[in-house]
Amino acid sequence: MIDTNILIYHFANQIPVSAQEMLDTILKQHFNISVITKIEFLGWREFNEKQLKKAKEFLDFATVINLTKPIVDRTIKIKQIHKIKFPDAVIAATSLSKKFTLVTRNAEDFKGLKIKIYNPFD
Repeated sequence: MIDTNILIYHFANQIPVSAQEMLDTILKQHFNISVITKIEFLGWREFNEKQLKKAKEFLDFATVINLTKPIVDRTIKIKQIHKIKFPDAVIAATSLSKKFTLVTRNAEDFKGLKIKIYNPFD
């Protein structure tokens, strides 16, 4: 599952050279994002109209995982136990519920959670 920050780095061509091939493989295939990531990414204020159109077209290749009762319940539990921002809790709960590896640069945001993380910047 791809976190918002990775999509932004990808669009800004800021993914490290050492990780570009791996990330391109992930993104060229069908990839998964949380509905929170869709909201955050398309709500990014740095996009101009042309970039926003391109971003929307890009997300057409993604499977957007919406909030379901199990994801909501898991998000609540995560928020009760961990000091974590709401969007990150939803992303974590989605990733854990679907047993996805989370692709993110912000591994620290998910500290203490039993979530598999791939950080292309490491």
